[in-house]
Amino acid sequence: MTVSLRAISTAVPSTTLVQPEVRDVFASQPGLNRLAQRIVATSFNVSGIETRYTVLEELSRDAHPEVPVFFDVESGELLLPGTKARNEIYAEEATKLYVGAGRAALEQCPGVEASDVTHVVTVSCTGFYAPGPDFMVARELGLPAGVQRYHLGFMGCYAAIPALRLAAQLCEADASAVVLVVSVELCTLHLRSSNDPDTIVASSLFADGAAAGIVTSRPPADGERTLDLDRFATRITPVGEGDMAWKIGDHGFEMVLSNAIPAIIDEHITGALEPLFEHDAALAEALATDGSSDAVEHWAIHPGGRSILDKVESRLGLTEAQLVPARETLRDYGNMSSATVLFVLQNILESEAAGDGDRVAAMAFGPGLTVETALMTVRA
Repeated sequence: MTVSLRAISTAVPSTTLVQPEVRDVFASQPGLNRLAQRIVATSFNVSGIETRYTVLEELSRDAHPEVPVFFDVESGELLLPGTKARNEIYAEEATKLYVGAGRAALEQCPGVEASDVTHVVTVSCTGFYAPGPDFMVARELGLPAGVQRYHLGFMGCYAAIPALRLAAQLCEADASAVVLVVSVELCTLHLRSSNDPDTIVASSLFADGAAAGIVTSRPPADGERTLDLDRFATRITPVGEGDMAWKIGDHGFEMVLSNAIPAIIDEHITGALEPLFEHDAALAEALATDGSSDAVEHWAIHPGGRSILDKVESRLGLTEAQLVPARETLRDYGNMSSATVLFVLQNILESEAAGDGDRVAAMAFGPGLTVETALMTVRA
């Protein structure tokens, strides 16, 4: 049985953040010491990001709310709302994106209707509410009353890959299954001014976005471009547990994102790919002989930051062209946590460079330090 990912859809909020403008706002915050100002300038300037998106309309140049919550446009000061205020916005705005992305995936999937969906898997690490997004998606899209629902929460940037793995396992267990997977992250709800280098780096990278797809063993329509989900693997690196973390604070969620992460990935990325490639002799040999770029045509790397992509490209001997989908996603959207790798996969699938039978290796990193990988095949 072949299980495929079909109809990848993506969405972002309407408010655009232009990176140099955001940099200037963060650099001008009161209480920022000189070292922090230099870190702000460096982090934003070398991020590889040009634009990002946010649900916070008051961050728009044209917004002038009577009672600002996150940003006082008159003084230029970033405010510090509590976690409750941030999460209430998450519940309202994330629901819109969950439903919108899910509806778009269904509309784009030939031969699949809302009534066909047997399972819903939702993903997020940037907010919580109950009844949760899985419930809201099922209700608003008119899914069957008996649809099975799962939510993968607070896993971090790698969570979309376990979501696809779960969806594939459900399809393998039941050939009639049709699984709607939806990831929504509103990272900008948790950005703040700080002298802490980790917080500054996070503020220079993270953004809001949503992505969805249909996972099923139903055959695709003629001419439909899909991704066969061939294999998944997980690897926890022996170091790095404290270098990437996500904690709940009194003023939102607090990201730990140390500058040691690129070096950790550089050292352990080959080992993380070994369990993914070990069942294919040609792929295993290619990895062992630095021939990964020839054995796998396309690489959907989670663009956690420009330095991470640089390390992956160098360590695996990838070509510049193979990192274009990840770099373009980072440039145009920033790091949208778990949703981001689905944006990269969509970029690859829609590219003229992706031909029938091409292999795709997907990889995402998160707290642990955890590396989640997937091997896919383009069908066009």
